[in-house]
Amino acid sequence: MDKRQVVGSWLSGPRAAAEQMGVDFGYRGERLGLPESGPGSVASVGRRFAAVFIDWFLCLIIAFGLLSAGDSRSTSNWALVVFGVMTFLMVGTLGFTPGKRMLGLRVIGVDGGRLTVPRVAVRTALLLLVIPALVWDRDTRGLHDRVSGAVQIRF
Repeated sequence: MDKRQVVGSWLSGPRAAAEQMGVDFGYRGERLGLPESGPGSVASVGRRFAAVFIDWFLCLIIAFGLLSAGDSRSTSNWALVVFGVMTFLMVGTLGFTPGKRMLGLRVIGVDGGRLTVPRVAVRTALLLLVIPALVWDRDTRGLHDRVSGAVQIRF
């Protein structure tokens, strides 16, 4: 093997190196039976991050205006509480938060149905811990979605 190939595989990552050896990973969501693109496909990471930022900004506004009485030090703590309550209630009833709705995303069960209340509670609790949401599988589902049996799709 040429040294350039070794360095190239190191720079491009293990997935690219495995694909060069003939491993077929398929597209995101293929293992879940979802389409490759369009409505019903797995939501992109960028859209999901943007939706979380929109939701967090709304929660900060609510916390600052209604709950923290103008105290900027307690605003972020109240915002976390508002974010948890909003996520639990809205994903549990509608399947999306305001940020997800604006960006055309929905949270569903892997089986295609709605999430049950315990699954939404587990998903929300793990989402509030932040780290599980940053650990992804090859379908780019966060650990919080994996544990709760959920997937975020485009609609």
